[in-house]
Amino acid sequence: MSDQSPPPGWTPRDPDTPEEPGQNGPTGRGGQEGKTGKTGRAPKARRPRTGWRRFVPGWRLVLGCLLLFALLLGGALVAGYLLVDIPPANSAAIAQSNVYLYSDGSQLARDGEVNRVNVPLSQIPRTVQEAVLAAEDRDFHSERAVDPKAMLRAAWNTLMGKGKQSGSTITQQYVKNYYLGQEQTVSRKVKEFFIAIKLGREESKNHILEGYLNTSYFGRNAYGIQAAAQAYYGKDVGRLTTAEGAYLATLLNSPSAFDVVAHPQSRARAVARWNYVLDGMVKKGWMSQAERAATRFPEPGKIRPAAGLSGQRGYLVEAVKDYILDHKILDDATLAEGGYRITTTIDKRRQNAFVDAVDEEMVSELEPGTRKADRLVRAGGASIDPATGKVVAMYGGIDYTKQYVNNATRHDYQVASTFKPFVFTSAVENGSRTRDGRRITPNTIYNGDNRRPVVGSSVPFAPENEGRLSYGDITVNTATDLSVNAVYAQMAVDVGTDKVKKTAISLGIPENTPNFVSGPAMALGTMQASVLDMTQAYATLADHGRHTPYTLVEKITKEGDTVKLPDRTPLQVVSREAADTTTSMLVSVVDNGTGTAALAAGHPAAGKTGTAEQDRAAWFAGYTPDLVTVVSMMGQDPDTGTLQPLYGALGENRIGGGGYPARIWAAYTKTALEASEPEDFDLELEPGAAQSPPPLPPADTPEQSPDDEQSPGPPARPSRPTGGQNNGGQSQGGQNQGQSQGQNQGGQNNGGATNQGTDAGTSRGTDQGSTQGADQGTAQGADQGSAQGADAGADAGTTAGPQGLTQGGTTAGRRPLPEFVE
Repeated sequence: MSDQSPPPGWTPRDPDTPEEPGQNGPTGRGGQEGKTGKTGRAPKARRPRTGWRRFVPGWRLVLGCLLLFALLLGGALVAGYLLVDIPPANSAAIAQSNVYLYSDGSQLARDGEVNRVNVPLSQIPRTVQEAVLAAEDRDFHSERAVDPKAMLRAAWNTLMGKGKQSGSTITQQYVKNYYLGQEQTVSRKVKEFFIAIKLGREESKNHILEGYLNTSYFGRNAYGIQAAAQAYYGKDVGRLTTAEGAYLATLLNSPSAFDVVAHPQSRARAVARWNYVLDGMVKKGWMSQAERAATRFPEPGKIRPAAGLSGQRGYLVEAVKDYILDHKILDDATLAEGGYRITTTIDKRRQNAFVDAVDEEMVSELEPGTRKADRLVRAGGASIDPATGKVVAMYGGIDYTKQYVNNATRHDYQVASTFKPFVFTSAVENGSRTRDGRRITPNTIYNGDNRRPVVGSSVPFAPENEGRLSYGDITVNTATDLSVNAVYAQMAVDVGTDKVKKTAISLGIPENTPNFVSGPAMALGTMQASVLDMTQAYATLADHGRHTPYTLVEKITKEGDTVKLPDRTPLQVVSREAADTTTSMLVSVVDNGTGTAALAAGHPAAGKTGTAEQDRAAWFAGYTPDLVTVVSMMGQDPDTGTLQPLYGALGENRIGGGGYPARIWAAYTKTALEASEPEDFDLELEPGAAQSPPPLPPADTPEQSPDDEQSPGPPARPSRPTGGQNNGGQSQGGQNQGQSQGQNQGGQNNGGATNQGTDAGTSRGTDQGSTQGADQGTAQGADQGSAQGADAGADAGTTAGPQGLTQGGTTAGRRPLPEFVE
């Protein structure tokens, strides 16, 4: 049987020839039927993907992946919910003590037993509960146990550098406090998530809130709202006011930082947070606008430290805690959980030496029963090894259980003239010049007249010198010896106050230091850095401009694990020439200026004295090549806590930095370095900084009277103290011999015509000579070149003729009267 013939109109085609569109229809009319279907239109051919489109998954693949991910996530959530049980209370619910060790491994202190008293929710005033919710979780009663959106938002904010954010609900925080721990790990966060969900389904909101209030850490070793009420306000939780409850709620955010008693410098932040809590209560309708307007900040009570932290132990423990928290080594709650062994950098022998020095030089002289001003006296000190940045000793106060604020770390006293070396360091570092184009070196001449208006400042400023004395034209070196305000205020403007601030920050002064404002007055030390901050900055100078961040912690371990400490890689922040040239001038302050009492340490030393406004504080910042120590005496009313002048304290009219602070420094340094030989400074000075020894006068040149006309030229560098009791005391400081002493020792050879009158009429003795010179020489020889005592001990062994003290400085470079020496 033969094949059927094709229908009419069908065009035969070669089987090896590809089909053409419109030619394969059964009718042979351009493909009207066949594959074109009823419409007669051929489908569009799929264009192959080219270029980057080849790498983009299709929507079917994307949808499939999303569905698969959702299935896996759902399965994981179900599995997690089924597998993770609510555990028993963790060890943190009954927190352990931390052990603090000296650098040699011997025990320094334990931070006390846990202070916790659980109370039912019914005993906690509703306004206190609402304050906590306003601070931590305003939608607690209506929200789920976990808030995924808040967690994602917190993670995003953290990644974007907006600080560490918390996306945890109160339920999650309670789970962390009571069932888990404070460690920041993924596994802990996952467990927290599932336990919170399960707990939210099984327990009431009131049960969870009660547990949260009883397990949260509020600072001052207080766990739970009842312990916090007693620690801060000395009352049971049921008697707390709304304002007090809001402050305790504020502490939950940062217990250590927001304690305005322990950290007065954080008051502004704490009050801002307190206002945030109250505003939240108003927004939620828990408090009326009228009640909000009438609410005042409730001042918390004094800290009542544990008996085991008496003496210096409490100060040291609190300083170490602050270091750990400030450097984010551990957070508040984690550290409070306890169980850590913290090896500090404190050298036990040097720590004891510091305490002994303060006791012998100052505390033993106090008579608070008979001298009212002695009740105001406080002292603080810190000592750093400049090569390592380790804090080897610290003096916080007479006793942590009596004076709870650490005087070594507080930030409410002006640093005074101890800031001046930073101005000069900045001048050398920046190659600065005077207004008339002269490079600033120790030998540069400035006008030191009292109330001389600063030139070039947008802020009018005419600083007053100590004692309102004018010095005329003097070198920077002499201005440093005598701490002349007029010179350094002008120098700060010549350098640029912003540059001065930048240099101070580089040396180690925190940028957020209170009253750290750029301006000519900054040269006089108006900022309020702590003693520890100043020790850090001077340590950078001592280490030739190399800054090593200080540390109080050597090692932290817990259950065999070691906690990572921050990196402290040294960094050259100013040139060696800038740091060393500053050191050379500070050596002169100890040898010839206001810091001669430091010579008693028996080691070559550099240092600077300072007296704060209204004599509220007196400072001595000094160092040897291998030990930096700053000591400050402060005045504070023990009842009100207000800062007070030190007039009349210890029987002195005034307390200067070169007196008790310098003597404490010398006594401590002598003991601390008793095992080492005295070491000279190895200095590399800026060009033009070194001075040649003064030339000797010709043999046939008669001695020149201090009143004779002086040859032109820069004043010479003051000479090193040479005398003892006979040279600086009664025998040569009185009426009969004061005149010749001023001419022979302070005239041609040491400050007369040959030396251009730097210290004309000046001789210097030791501590014995100064005492007698102050008591007897001043009265007997005031008009004839009498011996002068030293700034209530601040300038021990100094005698001076009065010729150079005229207002306007007609005779330059003379030493001021002792009561006017800073």
